[in-house]
Amino acid sequence: MTAPQNSFPAELQRGACRPYWTTSAMISVALLVLPIAAGCSKEASSQKQEPTATASASDPAVARVNGVDIRESDLAMAEQDIGQNLQNAPPESQREQLIAYVTDIILVSQAADGKKLADDADFKHHLAFIRNKMLMGLQLREEAKGAVTEEAEQKLYEEAVKPMGAEEEVHARHILVESEDEAKAILEQIKAGADFAALAKEKSKDPGAADGGDLGYFTKDQMVPEFSEVAFKMYPGQLSNPVKTQFGWHIIKLEDKRMRPVPELANIKEQIDTYLVRRAQSEYVAKLRQTAKVERLDHPAPPAMSAPPSMSAPPAAPAPAPAAPESK
Repeated sequence: MTAPQNSFPAELQRGACRPYWTTSAMISVALLVLPIAAGCSKEASSQKQEPTATASASDPAVARVNGVDIRESDLAMAEQDIGQNLQNAPPESQREQLIAYVTDIILVSQAADGKKLADDADFKHHLAFIRNKMLMGLQLREEAKGAVTEEAEQKLYEEAVKPMGAEEEVHARHILVESEDEAKAILEQIKAGADFAALAKEKSKDPGAADGGDLGYFTKDQMVPEFSEVAFKMYPGQLSNPVKTQFGWHIIKLEDKRMRPVPELANIKEQIDTYLVRRAQSEYVAKLRQTAKVERLDHPAPPAMSAPPSMSAPPAAPAPAPAAPESK
């Protein structure tokens, strides 16, 4: 299947076609939270902390382990570490387990400090790497602060979203079978009054058969050419003769035709803002690369170094495809 050739972010391409809204994580590699194990350093674990009134008001201590305070912010970081494993536990139980988790980290890290493990070269190297990631996240947040404005939102909406409305799309159902003879026999049943959706559930080998062969709305380039050429020449309510594609033989029923609806800006504001932030961050990193001296010591560098995938604007989304390809 051929994906639509649209350079706009995947979140908005999908949103403009179906009621499917996605929120992408902003540059996940940059926003990784410092693992709590990094608190194993001497400064973090072995020295008694003196709480201040300001810190206590905004980030109160919930426990103290050998003189080291556990604060609400520590629990928040712990939840990012192990929260998925606690989802089925009651809220109070989750909280107790998070406190126990941070307690164990402090106790074990203090024991490690007693053995001078923080002086290990590998530990220092790993800690430096984590520190750089944290600083990267902070700097990228700073760079993104001015990216989201009403003017930028409107400009992106006008340039990338509105043009989607100039494209025709159709709503169709299909039944997919192995042979032409089987397709012809099913077509005769439908012409004789059999229900299309019921036959799709019974006879179609397509995973979408459970929905009566419903493919929803799609644009011409979202289906294999043989399928689209027939579907887009049909009128609502019309049945096709058997159509052969690489997936088998299809009988198509056209349900509706329309120009692709354009979502209101307010309905996709979150996706637009996410894209604006990611684009600003990607452009910032690309600018740094232009003036950086990057040397490859393992083998010669390629002619041009692009930003890492996590720093790039999201690629064009694969379009919603008919269920037949999914069974491949």
